[in-house]
Amino acid sequence: MTTTSEPMTAPAGLKGVIVTETELGDVRGSEGFYHFRDYSAIELAKSCTFEQVWYLMLYGVLPAAGSPELADFTARIAQYRELPQRVLGLLRDAVTPHADPLYALRLALSALAIEDDVQPMYDTDEQTRLRQAERYAAIVPTVLAAAYRLGRGEGPIPADPRLSHTADYVRMATGQLPSAADERALETYLIGTIDHGFNASTFTSRVIASTGTDLISCLVGAMGSFLGPLHGGAPSRALAALDEIGDPANTAQWVRAQIAGGRKIMGFGHAVYRTHDPRSELLKSIVAKRDDPLVRQAIAVEDAVERTLAELKPGYPLYANVEFYAGVLMRLVGLDDAMFTPTFCVARVVGWSANALEEARRGKIIRPSAKYVGPPVRT
Repeated sequence: MTTTSEPMTAPAGLKGVIVTETELGDVRGSEGFYHFRDYSAIELAKSCTFEQVWYLMLYGVLPAAGSPELADFTARIAQYRELPQRVLGLLRDAVTPHADPLYALRLALSALAIEDDVQPMYDTDEQTRLRQAERYAAIVPTVLAAAYRLGRGEGPIPADPRLSHTADYVRMATGQLPSAADERALETYLIGTIDHGFNASTFTSRVIASTGTDLISCLVGAMGSFLGPLHGGAPSRALAALDEIGDPANTAQWVRAQIAGGRKIMGFGHAVYRTHDPRSELLKSIVAKRDDPLVRQAIAVEDAVERTLAELKPGYPLYANVEFYAGVLMRLVGLDDAMFTPTFCVARVVGWSANALEEARRGKIIRPSAKYVGPPVRT
């Protein structure tokens, strides 16, 4: 990478700027392709379990199904899903009716930092960091499900280490075990969203990690970025747009009104992809197998939105992104709309952890510059 002592002016949003090196994966926007380590992310989502890909992200090796390495890892994270009683008591006291589960997660993670006496990564060895990455990513679905239920006046459901990470999350949130088809559908989505290049929350986790601080600080900071409507909050908003449109025949008129009002079309377009989002195509292929009115509506609306956008913005193709079909899939498997973004977080926390650990190994603080554009300094 080129270095210079003179400041360089970067484009807005650091678009196209390379800020570090990574072995975790990449997004090739012009190709409509992305990968985790040296594997196609879409192929992993189609053929692996969530636990296998999680192991790959942390340890750099894809464990075979039934291998001792995968069995040990699965057993550890199953135990790590258990929520300490003091943290659960804190959630009982703090969660208000219909509170956002992600706000509760920030609180719980901070409490765990005290509970575990978490130390800066600068002062810990690699094995300690890896175990922390396993523990704090594993406990996320338990916290989110507990906060969701408490906000609805229902009792939290303890984790069950006998279940897969995906199945236990659905059970803890809804009180019902998912069918095999629903579990696999959701697991495919979770795998596909573990990581996705240097998005805002991932970059945030790495900036914080570069200071040598503790892992929980990195995760809480990443969540702050993730909560933005332009980032993790998009799945529920995309599905809300479907609800607002109703009959697909209304789509063109709705899109025109959105564009005229200067509003974004949630669920369409992407900061990197200039062709179809492979994640959206994957989820569409899953939900399209189901004979459901919501699926038929979503497919018809997607087609109408893309045609209308092509007319209004010629030469600037905008296609459905992952958020469009993510909300459809999650509603089909029985998750409440309030759990769409938290479910996204269940997967992405694995990527945040892996990125934070990788950046901490570099041992160099990220410290860019800003160009002052205010009034002249007074003399």
